[in-house]
Amino acid sequence: MNLSDGPEPYREIVIDVPVGVNNERLDRYLGGLEKVGLTRTRVQKLIDKGWVLVDGKAMPSRYLLKGGEKIQITVVPPPLPDLKGENIPLDVVFEDDFLAVINKPAGMVTHPGAGNFSGTLVNALVYHFKNLSPVAGADRPGIVHRLDKDTSGLLVIAKKDEVYLSLQQQIQTKNLKRTYHALVCGHMPQDEGEIDLPIGRSIKDRTKMIVTNVASREAVTRWKLADRFRAYDLVEINLLTGRTHQIRVHFAHLGHPVFGDPEYGGREKWHRGVFGPERPLAKQLLSLIDRQALHAKQISFVHPVTKELLTFDVPLPKDFKAVLDLLEHDGR
Repeated sequence: MNLSDGPEPYREIVIDVPVGVNNERLDRYLGGLEKVGLTRTRVQKLIDKGWVLVDGKAMPSRYLLKGGEKIQITVVPPPLPDLKGENIPLDVVFEDDFLAVINKPAGMVTHPGAGNFSGTLVNALVYHFKNLSPVAGADRPGIVHRLDKDTSGLLVIAKKDEVYLSLQQQIQTKNLKRTYHALVCGHMPQDEGEIDLPIGRSIKDRTKMIVTNVASREAVTRWKLADRFRAYDLVEINLLTGRTHQIRVHFAHLGHPVFGDPEYGGREKWHRGVFGPERPLAKQLLSLIDRQALHAKQISFVHPVTKELLTFDVPLPKDFKAVLDLLEHDGR
């Protein structure tokens, strides 16, 4: 198929299940395959609608594979909901017929959800771009990965299904690289390191994520010191996985929450323990930024069509930079 012709109405995938697979749920198995490139939730919906056949028969999501089966999947792009395009300004860093790279401002939700049905990045994308891949879901056309509402920086958007799937595969194989800058409270014990701690949803507060071994997923964050100030460290971060709130949760767990983060202890909570003379400055700094000081500064990936290695970098936003401009370097 010629990518310039736009997405097909459906695509067919055939999977030959290896003999070694045994007693694994159908939905879980398919949701973990790079070749399929779909989330488990999306797979379950296709199964429920009869678009997944095991040896020619429709089976439920809970069906246990024995190995040796042939699975046929008809991937039907979900219909786009009545998403209202909104003329919201976009900072488009790069665009061609296949994808776009956007510098998302802090305060903008990535896609519609509970309590946020307008003013999102998706509303802006629907207005500004004619074609967006629907593979990610009806409520998030084009969205390959997301940023928290109050995290600023770079996102890549897919206009074609094949581009979306290629970029997703690059995320899975860690070939799509995302580099963040964060100002964290206190001083990290080394100049660089790796945080390998599983993350799951908090039982006490379902809006928050925590480090836990219960119903969790692998989460790996690599970081290195970029600059050191009297009471804070500026760190450069590379994500090896992309869990919800991953950076914020990992650094908060280590006792070094991202500066300004109201949900994970980076505002008043951490600063209660600040040495007396530092408190007036901390108060002034917090007045300059009403969010976490976290910015997706750089993104790098292989263009799915041209095969060119693309790297994009954007400067820190004004509020983040204003905080850094007031900080004094550690004299050590």
